Amino acid sequence: MIRKVQQSPRLLHNETEGAGLTRKAATLLAEATALEGSLHLPGVRDDYRARLEHVVQLATRALDSAVDNREVALLQWVLLRAQAARAEDARYGAGQLSRGSQRAPTWSDCEDGWQRVEQIVCNAEEAALEAARFAEQLNTDKARAIARRAEIAGNAARKIVLERNRAYTFHADPGFSFGEGWYLAAAALLAGVPIQIRPGAVQELQAKHFLRAAGLAGSLRPYRSRPASPKHLTHIIAEAFHADAPGAQRTLRAAFLGEESPSASLRSWIDGNVGGNSEQKVLLWVRTGDHDAERNTCFDELRQLFELVLNAGLTPIFFGDAVPADLVPTRGVDLTLCWKEPLFQGSDMRLAQLQLFEELKCRHNLVGQIGVTTAGMDGPALMGLPTLYLTQQRNVRLGKWVGAVPGYQEVVRAQGYFEIIRTTLHQWKQHPPGFASQPGEDV
Repeated sequence: MIRKVQQSPRLLHNETEGAGLTRKAATLLAEATALEGSLHLPGVRDDYRARLEHVVQLATRALDSAVDNREVALLQWVLLRAQAARAEDARYGAGQLSRGSQRAPTWSDCEDGWQRVEQIVCNAEEAALEAARFAEQLNTDKARAIARRAEIAGNAARKIVLERNRAYTFHADPGFSFGEGWYLAAAALLAGVPIQIRPGAVQELQAKHFLRAAGLAGSLRPYRSRPASPKHLTHIIAEAFHADAPGAQRTLRAAFLGEESPSASLRSWIDGNVGGNSEQKVLLWVRTGDHDAERNTCFDELRQLFELVLNAGLTPIFFGDAVPADLVPTRGVDLTLCWKEPLFQGSDMRLAQLQLFEELKCRHNLVGQIGVTTAGMDGPALMGLPTLYLTQQRNVRLGKWVGAVPGYQEVVRAQGYFEIIRTTLHQWKQHPPGFASQPGEDV
């Protein structure tokens, strides 16, 4: 249709403002259409959108003053094609922005992004309605076909919002962090977030067992692609703890520990590996994973932490990934890699690990835990075990728990940070956490 406009100057024979606007709108639409094959190139789509917006503005002004039937029809065609193009472009933009918003690093960024997606979707729907209006006025099969494409684009854009996956994935594969499951379950208990598990995951049955035992069967949703980002969960949990820290902790302890006492085999295992040492103890977490390897434990630092713990009159318990054999002297307890043992790999694997921490705290004088930023520490931290985690710089995600989750501290590796650790160890020694004889009691 644009070619016909360019080849029929008689339609624009009147050099009025309206005729000039009509010519300019048709020319701009032709220029925008010429860009459609290169929209993937940097900056081209923005130029394309700006041209379409300008076309609509000019053609609408011209149509308001047009009196010649041929000019009116031409402007209706221009507006039909421009609005249809806007609807299809908005559908594309909504899809792109939704992907980025869904994986945004913070909950507020995610919600802000989805609000902008909603605005773009509304633009797509409005453009489709305008295209339908002009198609009705033109009353041709070609016009109706163009309007139909715009309608499909508007519906597809709305579908992006309607089908937003609000569920968070409970990773049940050994390749993912075991600890992340604890704070996903915590967010579900405290804020009602929905949960999904990938079918066929290695530990799918164990994950479902844990969630059902925690009363979260109703939170499970069918697995879908593009889940919500787990990075939001620390913010969600922090909000609940800020509102009512004792209540949040009671809720988690009651759900995670339940009413079941630790098994005789678990208690026997702990006694055999920890022994009858009555000294107060501190967990020293070890991380040596491939993911974000820069966060892994530095063994030179671990040796210094070990000395600090001993000098404070406490016994270190190494937990997590393996450590060099020469790093565990006679006064230390080595529980690294214990999570791989059959006792902690059964259907109740998550409960068994939490019960391990509780037993160490209640019957073996565990007073706190220290480690790098690893999600494995989060379960006991949420349950009330004083926690000190080390980081190179302020952690945007986990930092939200500082001042919210009782006893949760962040230590940035800056000058004097070992002194902060030394002071904290003495505080733990003098004021150990309370012993919770029942899962639902305050800690």
